[in-house]
Amino acid sequence: MTPAGRTKARAAAVLAERVCAALHDTEPCGGELTLTGDIPVGLGMGSSTSDVIATVRAVADAWGVLLPSETIARIAVRAEGASDPLMHTSRPLLFAQREGRVLEVLGSALPPAVVVGCALAGGAPVDTLSLPALHHDDDLAAYEHLRRMLRRAVSAADSALLGRVSTASAGLRQRVLHHQEFPALTGIADSTGAVGVQIAHSGNVAGILFDPRTPGLRHRLRRCTRALDREGIAPTRTFTTFASHTSEEFPWTNTSRKPSAART
Repeated sequence: MTPAGRTKARAAAVLAERVCAALHDTEPCGGELTLTGDIPVGLGMGSSTSDVIATVRAVADAWGVLLPSETIARIAVRAEGASDPLMHTSRPLLFAQREGRVLEVLGSALPPAVVVGCALAGGAPVDTLSLPALHHDDDLAAYEHLRRMLRRAVSAADSALLGRVSTASAGLRQRVLHHQEFPALTGIADSTGAVGVQIAHSGNVAGILFDPRTPGLRHRLRRCTRALDREGIAPTRTFTTFASHTSEEFPWTNTSRKPSAART
């Protein structure tokens, strides 16, 4: 397997091989796998799930099989222990990451937002498997409240409400991640007129969310980037949650990040 060290993708290849062989009523035969992609590892951007999904689809393609998303999700969870819902297209979902089940489809798309991305902790990777799993009844109640708010935000395309949900969720997750930059991040969001902040559930990638309809948006985005620099938080890229704006309107927008691809 190339590159070496992608143990989760390797496990997914073995599992997918077994599933596809069973569908053909034959024995697994093995093969060679090559993975390519430019998603940073360990920042909470779903790099391992991207690897796993690309692997499963490549193995299935080699067998001439089209596996449903539900099957890919089950394989991904077995290979990773917990998976992102990337196999279910780009719709906003509530997903049981350790079970591979879609609990709720929240809508067709997230509310429109422009995101100034950044990396916390100097962009250091996080060992997601070492993070503790917290179980608190008050957390469950808080997240259920946020779930109801998120439903409304998606239904009404309400960017401001999306920002409130995202900031509250990031704050709750601080009990596990303990980002020292969190107060600075929320302070920059408040001072530049952003609607909120987001932080990866299990990593150091973060962003400050703006409503694209906000007056003076270009100026606010530049102020935000400068403020991040002053705080020693490295800006990464500015992107949108929608496809209607062009690079001429947001000339610094970069949406070129490529998911993993695999071939067998």
